[in-house]
Amino acid sequence: MPSNNDVRTLLQTAVPTAAAGVVAAAVSAGVAGGKGALGAVVATLVVILFMGIGLVVLQRTARSLPHLFQAMGLMLYTAQLLLLFIFVAVFKDTSLFNPKAFAITLVATTLAWIGAQARAHMKAKILYVEPESSDAHQPKKTGSSA
Repeated sequence: MPSNNDVRTLLQTAVPTAAAGVVAAAVSAGVAGGKGALGAVVATLVVILFMGIGLVVLQRTARSLPHLFQAMGLMLYTAQLLLLFIFVAVFKDTSLFNPKAFAITLVATTLAWIGAQARAHMKAKILYVEPESSDAHQPKKTGSSA
């Protein structure tokens, strides 16, 4: 089960990304019509899905395997970029939606996610040192008190 801090970080990144997607959909609808708006909506959903899954995986890795956190983060971001490139390549000639609106929105919402995630981490109150429990300050009994 994710902690409150994890959920807060996810919301603080997903909401601005969704807002950027709404703006992109409105601009795409004005420029490219309904197919442009659909492309922007699909791109926004793809970014929120890919980046959200990545954030959850990275948070779980940080909790359970902290020594792998940095390597996992680098591998995860590389995999996300690769998946986004593959997604763009697969849908570059589609007639379901406007591919240019899709690609531009994909880049814009990815940048919005990264910016929002950086802001969320800067504002988070994350402890650098694990606080000691209240039992740690009481002296332990070691036997005879004479």
